[in-house]
Formats: sequence, C-alpha cells, structure tokens
Amino acid sequence: MEVTSNPEYVSIIRLTVSGLANKIGFSLDDIEDIKVAVSEACTNAIKHSLDDKFLVQFSVLENGLTIEVEDKGTGYDVESLQEPDLTNPKESGLGLFIIKTLMDEVSTISNSDVGTRVKMTKYLGVGI
Repeated sequence: MEVTSNPEYVSIIRLTVSGLANKIGFSLDDIEDIKVAVSEACTNAIKHSLDDKFLVQFSVLENGLTIEVEDKGTGYDVESLQEPDLTNPKESGLGLFIIKTLMDEVSTISNSDVGTRVKMTKYLGVGI
C-alpha cells in the first residue's frame, strides 16, 4: 500500500498489521512486537523520505508474516552501521536495532539512488 508520509497514518498501519497478525494466529506479545517494529520502520521512512509517500507491503506466509517498508530517501551505507552503545544511548538512531531485536529476520537494502527498503519477518511460534 502507498501511504502518505504523515505520522498520523502510522497508527492505521499498526492496526492493519495487528489485524493480519491476529488472523494468522500470533500471540498478543508477538503482535505487540510486530507493531513496534513496523512503527519504527514507518517512522524512519517518514523521517528520511524525500517523497511525500512511502510503501508498505504485507505478505502472509504459511508460517508467519513479512512486512516491507520502502522509502525514496537519501539512503545510507548499511555496512557501516554499528550496534548502538546501550550504556550511553542516544535519543535517536535505535530504530533498526529495535526492529532486529523484535523480528526473526530483518534485511535492509539502501542506496542514494533508490532509497531504503526494510524487510522484516516474524514466524509463528519462534522465540527471539
């Protein structure tokens, strides 16, 4: 789905993913984790996009759910990202770390010509 880059729409995306995850059979704890991860990805897309829209795609799997969030921003060097210093946390820059912590699989593709795509998957019955 194509979403206007407005923070007010993040709650609609959270409701959508919550409904899908519930229908698939995720636990309430897993649904909360998915909602937080999706919120972080959408917030990053809104913050960094050069466009007034970003894309969100949901794919129901036999054993889980994949969500992709894509923006048309400036991108960044994925390889140069470092784990955050949790002993001295910053107010920002934890989004991808949070997503990786909450989801079972996360991949990021980013470059200055295209933008950034975060693909995250949560599997049924898999602990993190």
